[in-house]
Amino acid sequence: MITGFKGILNGTTNYILTRMEEGMSYEDALNKAQELGYAEADPTGDVEGLDALGKVVILTNVVLGKKMNWQDVQIKGITDITKDDIKKAKSEGKRYKLIGSAEIQEGGTVKAKVLPEKLSLSDPLAGVSEATNALTYFTDELGPVTIVGPGAGRRETGFALLVDLLEINRKTSSRS
Repeated sequence: MITGFKGILNGTTNYILTRMEEGMSYEDALNKAQELGYAEADPTGDVEGLDALGKVVILTNVVLGKKMNWQDVQIKGITDITKDDIKKAKSEGKRYKLIGSAEIQEGGTVKAKVLPEKLSLSDPLAGVSEATNALTYFTDELGPVTIVGPGAGRRETGFALLVDLLEINRKTSSRS
């Protein structure tokens, strides 16, 4: 049984944080992400954590089987993270990532959040860089299981939309 998850659910913010760790300012990293097509002209949905929030709600409802709404999730984006914050984390042997997570608590309730977190470099998610997503599932039998894959870009978004449309068509056709 899956008891929770935590992950990098937005490739755009992960790209920005990677560039900041290399010394870029937040503004320059965001501009580069927009230039590459990772970030929208209005990047609010990504950088304020709204995109990751939607994914946390969907994963909680589908994978954990718990009913959750957007307002049930604590949220904070990456816009307040500075180069000094990144440098301090690095000196502590840590790395900032925007992490979306949910965990089933005792009694069956769920605690969910989307927050910038300083991860220890030993955390599998800390090693995920660029416009990449990663998700660690916590299971009762296997322990933590981490999967990694593409997280941002026109091609990736287009492919995800195509898969969704094909699935909708398949379900609609099977009803006829």
